[in-house]
Amino acid sequence: MADEVGRAMRVAETVTRKAGEEFVKPGGLVEVRFVKGQSLSLTASRLLALMILTAGGDAWRDVTHRMRKADIRRGHKGNERIGDMLEELHRTLFAEDDLSWRGRRATKRFSLIQASWEEVEGNGRETGWLEWQFTPDARRLIQESETYAVMNRQAVLGFRSAYALKLYEEGALRLHRRQPVWKVDLIGLRAALGIDPEKYGDFAQLRRKVLNVARDEIGQLAHFTCDWEEFRRGRAVSELEFRFTPKGAPAQLATVEENARHGAGRRARREAIVEQVVTPSPSPAAVAAPSPVPATSDGLWERFPSGRLRFGETEAAARLIGQRHGGGWDVDLIAEAYRAHMGDRLGRLSGAKLERSWRGFCEAFFARRGRP
Repeated sequence: MADEVGRAMRVAETVTRKAGEEFVKPGGLVEVRFVKGQSLSLTASRLLALMILTAGGDAWRDVTHRMRKADIRRGHKGNERIGDMLEELHRTLFAEDDLSWRGRRATKRFSLIQASWEEVEGNGRETGWLEWQFTPDARRLIQESETYAVMNRQAVLGFRSAYALKLYEEGALRLHRRQPVWKVDLIGLRAALGIDPEKYGDFAQLRRKVLNVARDEIGQLAHFTCDWEEFRRGRAVSELEFRFTPKGAPAQLATVEENARHGAGRRARREAIVEQVVTPSPSPAAVAAPSPVPATSDGLWERFPSGRLRFGETEAAARLIGQRHGGGWDVDLIAEAYRAHMGDRLGRLSGAKLERSWRGFCEAFFARRGRP
């Protein structure tokens, strides 16, 4: 039936209702390959991700989707015009194996965006709304997808390499499989990541300019790590096997904190370059009587609630975060694990730091255990 959808869209609808930072990209859109010589820029890839996030569980339907242009600019402050990104999405072709009208093997080429409408302001400001329709081929891939990648909006907007973002999608697609690996030859790798055939002809260059950069960015921004093994035919690398590994709770918390920080200085932090700031030595009085960490302005998050999360303002806020970011696990169960993990450190946290710590632990708990 026309209204039957695969598992990807059913999960997307559930994730959309939680209104968190996670969203679902159907496996059919992750695995579709670029036509030889074509690829998407980083900014266009981000815009496509935001379109999929906005469409949510309705992405497969033959309807017009819309979002505010301000939501696009909130995640990207560069000089590229939204209109330029849209035109790039319109003209970029993708390919899949198919059959011709005679039943013979054929390559089918298609685009993902059928039509778009961008409101134009007379003052040149990029305000108003953006509307678009996915092509029938894109909607078919979305509708039929049984596999899916759960991605994080902040991570997607944080990547600075288009190749890293694409490899992140491949990893998120495979992360919770029994064998979270991706084995691919060099031709398939180039087609999947959109690497120009004329670039990085020497594998040592490809490793240094593409793979190492992608691995390091994923390690900093994603909820998993990425590494690979190289297989050779003679002296030349012929295949690679990528392995994606979920991060443990401490690393997950660090990732959540990194995604919440400003992008400036991210590369330096990734390369462990830390500026040494010299500050005056505190007076003995200051050491003896440190000032308490202030609570947030609304009075919440003065301390993490003990026992079951049932009563009071802080408890209600903690339960809401657990429900949104805990992947369906019992919030009291996550809270008990959080208290055990934090130990004495929990009493030293309050305000926004406590809130971010609890939210990050919920996300890490879900990523580590999957859905209940």
